[in-house]
Amino acid sequence: MILFGKSIKSLALAAVIIASPTAAVQAQVPPQEVLAIWYRMTLELVRHTPTYTPPVASRSFAYIGIAAYEAVASGSSDMQSLAGQLTGLTPLPKRDPVQIYDEAVVLQTTLAQMVTKLFANTGPTGQRALASLSAKQHAKVADGVVADVAERSEKFGLAVADHVVAWAQTDGGAVIENLGFPEVYTLANGPSNWVPTSPIRLQQLPLLPNWGKNRTFAVPTGTTCDLPAPTDYSEDPASAFYAEAQEVFDTTKNLTPEQKAIARFWSDDAMLSSTPPGHWISIALQISNRDHQPIEQTVDVLARLGVSTADAFISAWNTKYQYDLLRPVTYIRRTMDPKWESMLTTPPFPEYPSGHSAQSGAAAAVLTGLFGENFAFEDDAHADDGLPARSFPSFWAAAEEAGLSRLYGGIHFRDAIENGLDQGRCVGAFTVALKTRSE
Repeated sequence: MILFGKSIKSLALAAVIIASPTAAVQAQVPPQEVLAIWYRMTLELVRHTPTYTPPVASRSFAYIGIAAYEAVASGSSDMQSLAGQLTGLTPLPKRDPVQIYDEAVVLQTTLAQMVTKLFANTGPTGQRALASLSAKQHAKVADGVVADVAERSEKFGLAVADHVVAWAQTDGGAVIENLGFPEVYTLANGPSNWVPTSPIRLQQLPLLPNWGKNRTFAVPTGTTCDLPAPTDYSEDPASAFYAEAQEVFDTTKNLTPEQKAIARFWSDDAMLSSTPPGHWISIALQISNRDHQPIEQTVDVLARLGVSTADAFISAWNTKYQYDLLRPVTYIRRTMDPKWESMLTTPPFPEYPSGHSAQSGAAAAVLTGLFGENFAFEDDAHADDGLPARSFPSFWAAAEEAGLSRLYGGIHFRDAIENGLDQGRCVGAFTVALKTRSE
């Protein structure tokens, strides 16, 4: 186990354009601030970029985290590259050992290039914000840095980013067409199979049906942390499957104010938030800011967190399309109440397992491995949305609440939640095992 040891809130795009200066030998503004501002920008871009559904967002968080980690690790004798540990990641460019580099300039250039490349399809507002932040941040971090050191640092930062971007292009998830919905797809027609639940024409076919085939990061190729099959489908009122649906029906009919608050807090809808993986990234950033973590620790946490949630979505999506299970709304309207409505909008893809639970389980596994079992924290990821902060005694407590939020929201059966958390634990263990410290 690796043990380490308020809050960086989501900002509007215009307000994200802030920067900090640095010097050639000792940074006037720490690289930690460079890291924080680019993650703020990324969280906002996820909210404003239409193709950024949760699986797509998790992919970008993984690559940005890895690039930031490698940029910092390249200048530290105590850190070990992830090359050779992550699937397909070849050795990265190395610094000239006899030359001087400015750490803030290296990290700034790496992050600017990564975010610009990964959000090339964001809208005009996002493009303007990106260009403005890149220019202002570059000018300020380079202010006072000897010209040849700044130039060398910029070239190296670009080389790191370009290496990671080239690797990313080969993972199967680089191109998102039609907002992630296939133009041609044959739906199965068995009684247990997923059927569309949305009146939106684009969502009559399921989201990202091939995402589960993407290359994983830390999970070995061919390993998807397989789950047992979901509860056998039945419409018999005496069956276990009917009982699961009855629980969803009864729970949503009698929600307490606290349960409603939990459902809203963890909803993390695409285009309305930074998505579920962004929520966990926000938690990590809040902890980093609260505890004044050094840059080496923060990039380690963010890289592992990005990798684990990305692998969790690949594993969950592989399982979703293996079992192709219908959603509670379909079953409940078929067998209990044709006019039943869930509190949350049912997303357009199969039910089992809960992707929210899988990625939360992976995140909790990683953060618990890094910080310990009983690490208490406060989460105000949605402060700018007017939602009060929530406090947790541990990362697992937060993950379990995130999973249950989908039951309260009426979009998942308990089986999908509990097994999704288990799948996340499995995925997270591979990320915890990564070696980031030189021996």
